[in-house]
Amino acid sequence: MPGKNLSRDEAQQRASILAVDSYQVRLDVTSAPDPAAATFRSTTTVAFRCERPGAATFLDLLAPAVRAVTLNGRALDPATAYDGARVHVDGLAAENVLTVEADCTYSRTGEGLHRFVDPADGETYLYTHYEPADARRVFATFEQPDLKAPFTFTVTAPAAWDVWSNAVHEKVTEHDDARTWEFAPTQPISTYLTAVVAGPYHIARDHYRRELPDGTTLDIPLSAMCRKSLAPHFDPEEILGVTKLGLDFFHEEFDYPYPFGKYDQAFVPEYNIGAMENPGCVTFKEDFVFRSKVTDAAYENRANVILHEMAHMWFGDLVTPRWWDDLWLKESFADFMGSYALIGARTRYASAWVTFANQRKAWAYRQDQFPTTHPITADIRDLEDAKLNFDGITYAKGAAVLKQLVAYAGSDAFFEGARRYFKRHAFGNTALTDLLDVLAETSGRDLKTWAAAWLQTSGVNALTPQVTADAEGRITELAVLQDGEVLRPHRIAIGLYDRDADGALVRTERIEADIAGARTVVAEAAGRRRPALVLLNDEDLTYCKIRFDEDSLAALRTGLGDIADELARALAWSAVWNLTRDALMPARDYVDLVLRFAGQEGNIGVLQSLHAQAKTAVDLYADPAWRAEGARQLADGALRELRAAVPGSDHQLAWARFLAQTAGGAEHLGLVRGLLTGSARIDGLDVDQELRWALWLALAAAGQATDEELAGELAADNTAGGKRQYTLALAARPTPEAKAAAWSAVVDSDELPNALVEANIAGFALPSHRELTALYAAPYFKLLEKIWSERTIEIAMRFVGGFFPAAQTDRQTLAEADAWLDGHPQAAPALRRLVLERRDDLARALRAQACDRG
Repeated sequence: MPGKNLSRDEAQQRASILAVDSYQVRLDVTSAPDPAAATFRSTTTVAFRCERPGAATFLDLLAPAVRAVTLNGRALDPATAYDGARVHVDGLAAENVLTVEADCTYSRTGEGLHRFVDPADGETYLYTHYEPADARRVFATFEQPDLKAPFTFTVTAPAAWDVWSNAVHEKVTEHDDARTWEFAPTQPISTYLTAVVAGPYHIARDHYRRELPDGTTLDIPLSAMCRKSLAPHFDPEEILGVTKLGLDFFHEEFDYPYPFGKYDQAFVPEYNIGAMENPGCVTFKEDFVFRSKVTDAAYENRANVILHEMAHMWFGDLVTPRWWDDLWLKESFADFMGSYALIGARTRYASAWVTFANQRKAWAYRQDQFPTTHPITADIRDLEDAKLNFDGITYAKGAAVLKQLVAYAGSDAFFEGARRYFKRHAFGNTALTDLLDVLAETSGRDLKTWAAAWLQTSGVNALTPQVTADAEGRITELAVLQDGEVLRPHRIAIGLYDRDADGALVRTERIEADIAGARTVVAEAAGRRRPALVLLNDEDLTYCKIRFDEDSLAALRTGLGDIADELARALAWSAVWNLTRDALMPARDYVDLVLRFAGQEGNIGVLQSLHAQAKTAVDLYADPAWRAEGARQLADGALRELRAAVPGSDHQLAWARFLAQTAGGAEHLGLVRGLLTGSARIDGLDVDQELRWALWLALAAAGQATDEELAGELAADNTAGGKRQYTLALAARPTPEAKAAAWSAVVDSDELPNALVEANIAGFALPSHRELTALYAAPYFKLLEKIWSERTIEIAMRFVGGFFPAAQTDRQTLAEADAWLDGHPQAAPALRRLVLERRDDLARALRAQACDRG
């Protein structure tokens, strides 16, 4: 990666001698509207103390030029002080003031200060994103989370713009064609949490007020903003409504007033992640501003992310991990609290735990079965390790384990522990032991043993019921078998399900049990009637994969869709998907379950997951000889359910999108074109702009969309979203020329913004085009180290993951991946990890195909 990596040892050494008192950062972005201007002026003044006067240290900075460096009034030569990644200073005093003046680069990759020009109206927008270590692209900094300090930002920007940062602005000075915004000092925060947002954003404002126990009133100014061209689609009432409910909830549960004054939420373009918890100035991807109709699952997801980021104001911003080893201390808690608060804050999204069980945990199970899996408390050696650790373990597995902790310790003890944790460590940094100590106090339990089993080991357990019954159909023994490298303690509920008078599968008995070791007998089940279905981990209290006994699996094969409870049904769907991924159920059997029962699925988020998983089953896990038949079955099923869906419903929209993803035959593609031209119609289906692009993508991938047709659609939707979808459709065409152009756009140039890099890769890598992309496997492996060394980590990660020849699913490609791994033992560990994970996906697909052939 460009610039020197920062190791944990270096960060610890620096923190052992330094304490930072303040930063003053001045940015001049008046050059931003000029597309020819590559840089902006950045001036940083940092006041810090040194415990060892005379020592040397360094600041982190990634900038093309440093104009001046001044330490305690002494001018240093930038040519010798700055090496391209670090500003080196020596002869430190006990108290120091260091000023660095630099020219920093506008970003097109979402790292640092990102600049975006809106094709709809030509307006320019800026925003920052730093986690874990890109503040150094904007100002000189001690780039590690445990050197917290107050920050004072001053930003000079074009006169027509507004500017936001973490704190409120205290003064705005008018110039001829610019304004200078001076912001109040922040509370002590980490460098990666600072933020600047600037541009002619559309703004909605509100206030949150709350009476505090001491008789004072907490008054929090609220705002939500997006690009002006997106304003007609913006729904700030919904966004700010969820925000207020969340503030009520977290104040009640955490008993610590929101500490950062105001609460701005900016929805920004070309964002690499879902959102970022910058205190007082949260940034979100603008995909959460819905240009066209979306299902309610999209609104639930957005509300979850809003509450996730709000939880970070306490878990992560007020109290911050000391180093990235304990990243989970903020991300697992926020992921858990996002779902917990959707229900606790009385939002309208009552199925939050269903979504969590079906979607978030699927991410965790996949990540936890890679050979590169790691404990929730990870060993993070450097910043590249940290970048890759924003994964399914840190987020979703950690959140699932916290849900188990709440069941184990009790919710009252858990939240009382959180309250003490905030008060004890406010504006400080913590490690795992700090949290365990406070939770041990409130729960009275020995959490070190629990932590050793759950936080300091890796891998996922599978729990399987073993049921014996007598001649009268009574259970003589119900045992739970546990496998896995580490056998953990689990507190679970066991549901016994039978048919009711209406034919639905309903829970007739609930047994709660502690599971430990390889085999646990559940004595309470003896003597009960043998049910049709035994569902382990009912209510999803623990983190595990669940299996079934033969009779229960037979009941699911004939009636999975008949399970009345939506969480229980989601757990059953999750379990049969894991069986498919683990090559224990043929892919075509999973597809058959989806085709027979998905039409009954009432939860729209679960339905959309089933669509994605069924397509993966056909594309990657099915016997190649059956792929074409499986794809035809999916398209036929999508068309059947589309026609049967309630007009105008979310389910109708979901099936329409699934038809676009699976259409291949003349009947399907004919309907797709008819929906676009208006010659065909499905009652209640609004073919709006986003659905139009999905339909054009189907035609493009089948070679049935001309250049003129796609260009015409772009002309009708000359927006950032339209350009992204147009790029995707061009790359998705089944021709050697289209694949070569997409490859070249990413590999041969560093000019594309992150959003268009992603679109080119996605269109290039369609599984149905595996014959066209097979010839790129060899150059892919040859280019890996070059791309990793020359591109930013964000773009390099997209290249490594997106262009990996995953769709080939053959032994030759597996051998090529093994040959690269064997031949490059000294490659960057983060790069090797990404390749190893993609290689593992490929090996899993081959095992699943063998199962499906059998």
